[in-house]
Amino acid sequence: SIRPYIPADQKRVIELLRLNTPEYFSPVEEPDLVDYFAHDLDRYYVVEDDGSVIGSGGFNLSKDGKQADLSWDIIHPDYHRKGFGRLLTQYRIERIREVGGVEKISVRTSQLVYKFYEKLGFELRETAKDYWAVGYDMYAMVLKDRSGRASCRERV
Repeated sequence: SIRPYIPADQKRVIELLRLNTPEYFSPVEEPDLVDYFAHDLDRYYVVEDDGSVIGSGGFNLSKDGKQADLSWDIIHPDYHRKGFGRLLTQYRIERIREVGGVEKISVRTSQLVYKFYEKLGFELRETAKDYWAVGYDMYAMVLKDRSGRASCRERV
């Protein structure tokens, strides 16, 4: 099941980040996640399996409400490639569409994960070498509609 994040989940989400470090996250990113929870948290969710938090991810809306950025997607390594990441991403896209007025859904990820988002309809728009940390490049992606345009109106 997926439910809204509560502050009591923070410790577990940080544990999930550590379980995915260094394979998917750099060790220097942990303070950024803590800062996100303290200052930038908008809408964030956790995925539970048998009452245990096994994943998390959120989104942030731009000030004008026209863009939504997926944020801090983390799935326990034992649950990789089992559909939980796809489920969480689709769930957030549905929540974004419910907000209304969003014209673009984006995600900034790394070279280690961008293929996952491609399979869900995101298109690579920009890369920046060593952006997150040395060896962790930034891949900026936008959800496209069936015509290839950036959009949040098409169903994933």
